Amino acid sequence: MFTLLKNNVIIIGGGLTGLVSALHLSKKGISVVVIEKNSYPKHKVCGEYISNEVLPYLHSLDFDPIALQAKEITKFALTTPKNKPIETKLPLGGFGISRYTLDFELAKKAIANGVTIIEDTVVNIHFKEDIFTVTTKKNQNYTAAMVMGAYGKRSNIDIKLNREFTKKTAPFLAVKAHYKGSFSEDLVSLHNFKGGYCGVSKVENDHLNICYISSFSAFKKFKNIEDFQEKVLYKNNHLKKILENAQLVFDKPLSISQISFSPKKPVEEHIIMCGDTAGMIHPLCGNGMAMGIRSAQIASNLLVQYFNTKITSRAILEKQYTKEWNSEFKNRLKFGRRLAALFRMNYFSEIMMFGLKLFPWILPLIIKKTHGKPMKPMK
Repeated sequence: MFTLLKNNVIIIGGGLTGLVSALHLSKKGISVVVIEKNSYPKHKVCGEYISNEVLPYLHSLDFDPIALQAKEITKFALTTPKNKPIETKLPLGGFGISRYTLDFELAKKAIANGVTIIEDTVVNIHFKEDIFTVTTKKNQNYTAAMVMGAYGKRSNIDIKLNREFTKKTAPFLAVKAHYKGSFSEDLVSLHNFKGGYCGVSKVENDHLNICYISSFSAFKKFKNIEDFQEKVLYKNNHLKKILENAQLVFDKPLSISQISFSPKKPVEEHIIMCGDTAGMIHPLCGNGMAMGIRSAQIASNLLVQYFNTKITSRAILEKQYTKEWNSEFKNRLKFGRRLAALFRMNYFSEIMMFGLKLFPWILPLIIKKTHGKPMKPMK
């Protein structure tokens, strides 16, 4: 049994959201243990574009992604199979950086700040008498006053907790790989195809990140990823041109399945859920990483207040986090689900593109609906 002090936190998941929370809490003198099943550095299936809204907050944590050679992005382009691209300036701009680099550098920063990172898999979480006991695959037990869930889109933990979204079909899968190829460094593009859409942008090392999501029902008709790309993605000529002229850097593309965009609860069994663990925005909206960082900030601010007794009970903390999470993300997630549903209607997506060309001012408004305002620095 590894027993922690009462004012400590266990974070399950050492990805972007969990590490940002760990860094924030440790800077406020709160002892943090992160349990992460994978070793660093590691690639993850991710769009790897982040809105600049996060920079004031990250800078206050003494973390600067631009110093890691992230690509500065100012423009956005949208295509469908039958239309010419529509391009607009991003209202706040953004940057492209791989999860391989971002998570690794955040982990190093967190460790330097006193965070303990344990490589193991959580198999059970038990809450009794105001204390959590977290059990891992290596038969270790860890206790703490607070547990944060930042383990991503879907996990066996969700099934153990009997979360509602696990009872529904998870009909999507995603594929991601890095390539070498010609592409504007200041551009992030989104390409619609039958059954899904694909994001393209540059990251550090001059690599081109190509990540797409599709319905599993569309994908399973083909024998492999290459076959699917040639017979489905290539129907979008803009995407075909990019892929045909790009050289794969990875040994093979990465993929994940059972992706669900169903609503989730931000607090489950007293566990504070953050990032994709609390709710996923469709990659079509291109801002999931910024949302993960923002949810980490909300949770961390409230946990600091709880440990400083400004928030006087667990019940008040949970209620306040749910309120702030819903205020920040609920409408954004709902808008993302509706927008994605429209783009999956291929005929309608072409009509939408025609409308966007007639009224180009609408596209920046759509971007603003799926992005947040510049985040405040750490208090």
